[in-house]
Amino acid sequence: MPPTKQTFRTCPQGHQYYKSTDCPSCPICEEARIPKDQFLSQLSAPARRALEAEKISSLEQLSNYSEKDLLKLHGFGPGSLPKLRQLLMDAGLQFKNLQ
Repeated sequence: MPPTKQTFRTCPQGHQYYKSTDCPSCPICEEARIPKDQFLSQLSAPARRALEAEKISSLEQLSNYSEKDLLKLHGFGPGSLPKLRQLLMDAGLQFKNLQ
């Protein structure tokens, strides 16, 4: 497999980096955005951004959603569900059940 071509970019904040995809996010800015003390800090950037776009910032808010609801969000994949299940369980919560 040939090496992936990377392009040199500069974000609006002036960070310079190389990227091999057309995704516009700056890895330096993304690293700075990671919350240090919330459950969101334990998720991948796409899953975190998907929850942030839905204004989900606490486990209590997360418990109002079903797993099926979350999987419909752009950027959210099934790989994030086990971690969220455990975090909810540790807090005495669970995902909303579909009935």
